Amino acid sequence: MKLMKKSGRQSAVDETAAAVRALARTASVEVTAGRILESRLPSVAQLLPAGTPVYLPCLPQTRVEDTLAACRRLLAEGLRPVPHLAARRLRSRAELHERLSRLYETGARDLMLIAGDVERPAGPFRDTLDLLQCGLLAEQGFHRFGIAGHPDGHPIVDERALMHALDTKRDYARSTGARLWVVTQFAFEATRFTDWVSLFDDSALPLPVYCGLPGPTRIRTLLTYAAHCGVGVSARLLRRTPGAARLLRAWTPDGVVEALAQHRQTHPGTHLAGIHLFTFGGLETTAQWLHRLRDDPQQPGSQVLK
Repeated sequence: MKLMKKSGRQSAVDETAAAVRALARTASVEVTAGRILESRLPSVAQLLPAGTPVYLPCLPQTRVEDTLAACRRLLAEGLRPVPHLAARRLRSRAELHERLSRLYETGARDLMLIAGDVERPAGPFRDTLDLLQCGLLAEQGFHRFGIAGHPDGHPIVDERALMHALDTKRDYARSTGARLWVVTQFAFEATRFTDWVSLFDDSALPLPVYCGLPGPTRIRTLLTYAAHCGVGVSARLLRRTPGAARLLRAWTPDGVVEALAQHRQTHPGTHLAGIHLFTFGGLETTAQWLHRLRDDPQQPGSQVLK
C-alpha cells in the first residue's frame, strides 16, 4: 500500500512537471526593439525556440523604424514578432494607415493592441476598440490581435468597465472572424490570474488568456516596474510576503507557473492558455530560465541570477 501511495504521488508530480513544461514551451516574451537590434546580441534564435512570439512594446522613446527593423530581424531568425500598437499615441487615421502598411510589409501579421499610457489621445483613437472598429486593421490585412487584460485592476478604469470592454471586443471577434487573445498585466500570485479568468470561463466565445509574469530579476527592479505599470496591489502583497529579506535578492516565477499548470490540470475547460514573460531582468536571463523549465521544471530557478 505504501508503495502504491508513493507511486501515486510521483505520478502527480510527473504530471505537474509535464504541465509546467507545456507552459514553458509555448511561452511568449516581451523585449524592446532596441534590445533586439543591439549588436552584442548575435542571434535571438539562439536564445528562443523557433516560432516564439516576441512582443515589441511601444515605449515613448521607441522609434517606428526600430520596431520595423526588429520585426524583420525576428522573422529572419524564425521568430514571430508581435509589435504593440498604442491607440492614444496615433495622431490621425492616415498615420495608422501608414503604420499598418509598413508593419505588413515587414511580414508581421500579429499586433498587440493597447490604449497607450497617455491621458489625452493625440488623435481620433481613444482605445483599442476604436482601432478595431475603424476598419483599417482588416483592410490592411491584420486579423490576429492581442488585447490587454487587467487581473490586478487598472489605475483609472474600474473593473466593470474593463469587463464590458472585453465583452465588446469578444463580440467584434464573433462578428468579424478575427482571432483575439488576452495578454495580462503582470502579477505575482497565481490566484490573481485564476480568479480573474474564472469570471468568463463559461463564455460562448473563448478568449485565450496568457498570464503576464516577470521573468527572473532582482526584486528591487521588479517593484520599480510594478509602480510604473499599475500593479500596486500585487506589489504590496509581495512586500508583505514572509522572508522579504530573501525576496529583496531575487525573484523567479517558478511557483506561480507551477500553480498555473496545476490549475490547468484541474480545470480542463479554462481559458488560461499560457504565460507571457516580461524580460525586466534581461532577455538572456529569461531565456535561460525558460530553457531550464522546458527541460527540468523540478530544478530550482533561482540559479539563473548571478
